[in-house]
Amino acid sequence: MAFKLASVSTLAITTALGMTVAACTSMPGWSGPGSSPAVEAPAEVQWVRDVHSHARPEIARVTHVDLDLTADFAARSLSGTATLDVQGQAGATELILDTRDLDVWAVRDAAGNPLPFHSGEETEFLGRPLTIALPPLAAGETRKIVVQYSTRPDAAALQWLNPAQTAGGEQPYLFSQGQAILTRTWVPTQDSPGIRQSYSARIVVPEDLKAVMSAEMLTPEGEPAGPGMRAYRFRMTNPVPPYLIALGVGDIAFASLGDRTGVYTEPSMLEAARAEFPAVESMVEEAEALYGPYLWGRYDLLVLPPSFPFGGMENPRLTFATPTIIAGDQSLVALVAHELAHSWSGNLVTNATWDDFWLNEGFTVYFENRIMEAVYGRDRAMQEQVLGWEDLQGELADLPPEDTRLKLDLEGRDPDEGMTNIAYEKGAFFLRTIERIVGRDRFDAWLKGYFERNAYRPMTTAMFLEDIRTHLIRGDAALEEALMMDAWVYQPGLPSNAMAPVSQAFEPVDAAARSVFVEGGAPPQSLWQGWNTQQRQRFLGWRPEGHLAGQDWLTESQLQTLDEGLGLSTEGNAEVLFAWLQIAMAHRYEPAVAPTEAFLTGMGRRKFVLPLFQTLWGEGDWGRDLARRIYAEARPLYHPVTSNSVDDVVGVPQ
Repeated sequence: MAFKLASVSTLAITTALGMTVAACTSMPGWSGPGSSPAVEAPAEVQWVRDVHSHARPEIARVTHVDLDLTADFAARSLSGTATLDVQGQAGATELILDTRDLDVWAVRDAAGNPLPFHSGEETEFLGRPLTIALPPLAAGETRKIVVQYSTRPDAAALQWLNPAQTAGGEQPYLFSQGQAILTRTWVPTQDSPGIRQSYSARIVVPEDLKAVMSAEMLTPEGEPAGPGMRAYRFRMTNPVPPYLIALGVGDIAFASLGDRTGVYTEPSMLEAARAEFPAVESMVEEAEALYGPYLWGRYDLLVLPPSFPFGGMENPRLTFATPTIIAGDQSLVALVAHELAHSWSGNLVTNATWDDFWLNEGFTVYFENRIMEAVYGRDRAMQEQVLGWEDLQGELADLPPEDTRLKLDLEGRDPDEGMTNIAYEKGAFFLRTIERIVGRDRFDAWLKGYFERNAYRPMTTAMFLEDIRTHLIRGDAALEEALMMDAWVYQPGLPSNAMAPVSQAFEPVDAAARSVFVEGGAPPQSLWQGWNTQQRQRFLGWRPEGHLAGQDWLTESQLQTLDEGLGLSTEGNAEVLFAWLQIAMAHRYEPAVAPTEAFLTGMGRRKFVLPLFQTLWGEGDWGRDLARRIYAEARPLYHPVTSNSVDDVVGVPQ
């Protein structure tokens, strides 16, 4: 798909180390958790194109968003105003915003005078540019512009749940999911990760519900806002990429986990959530010990209803999390470590465009594993690494070579197509390779400095390479050659210096798997009881050497013995159940059809949903008929992030 230059966002970056005009800060200027750092515009800039935004921040850019919105659950709409603080070059006469499926009713200046505006042509998944005519901006001026608008019921970032779709079953629920480019479906702003914006909000909701956001809550109990309504106010003074503006509304209760940590969720889930996350406070402490202060004030979790499409979303101050991580034994809390790590890699130092997504996720997977090692020990961390390596091998085999590079070219494509294990696991193994070659102490010193030097700045792959060459390699030609950095980021596959991780805890697992899957032995019931979740995942993920996708390797009798002996179809751990259902559906194992249907209609996490539908679709008429029947029931329950992916496999039910 071709893009006109005028419809592509460009991000201001210095030729030295990439400080943006939009949100330039230095660590000495930071004045405390939740505070707004000093902003200084560099004298010399160059521009990086963001092909997924219509904005032109080099002309005029949004620096702050103030929302005043009312949630109408009957109409499934948010309506009200977004007041934008705008700065730009002297003489600028227009502001270009990103919108998609928004109804914009009026645009005014701070005095209430109408401003001319028009919407451009619709572009698939990008939406429309909203161009607002301005009286000429003066140098250094901040102008306020008020956009009156409402969202549509099918806004892709918003999921409106009826009471039956919640845990409590009595109240409706609303949550947002902005990543990658969906914030434009509920907030008219410049929806590019490199255009950082602070924000504030007043959210009016029915009085029986509570609103929470990825920001400091100024009115925890709300305030009267008319008959049957309450308003909640929020403030985020640190500039964030727009995809991190997040909202949840529902029957929400809170439990403290520590001095600066806690969990929000529906009342019926609160005790289970509190019991699952006792280590969160220590995770924050260990993360700070590794790479410097946590700069966002509080770190809380919002455990959402089951339709949430991701495992977690790193919204600042308030991680959004799937209930599928509540396993009852803290075995899946690596996801919390991952979202916490994003408070440095992603939220503090952000990919400038989605072509550089690995800079968010590769760094975060590496950091997550270091937190897990500090809290749960080296053995647990190595198990997680091995499982990640196995996932990476599968992705390398399935993706076209050009999509196995860290530095992507997503022009003309939905940025969701770049959200693969390449960004996550190849990125993390690249950093582990650097750590192994230079030594952990030296690597940690560089990484801590990287976060400090680049705080609140968008980052590109080229800027990352410049930083590491300046501050770590320092002209050492032999080290440069050993690291093979250009091969890691710009070439497909894995360079020759990649090294597979090893976990001794998996040796008895592999022996048991060979006994069962190759030699026809009995299920390892006694071992199974003593294994952790990662060992159980390894066992169920094991395949005979030379096994091809779509090829059966178990008999009906073996499947039944496994299922009954290990209680697989009634397993309560979502990761383990998912691994088993993948095996069962690949073998057309009829007794697992009902658990598969219950699993797919009971949650909407794309990590589980999409592969299971892909497996069913690969099983001929048997699997396709089943997939169509289940999807017809499940699709209305899924967030658009999930349903859009499954639509590409199964099609839209008629």
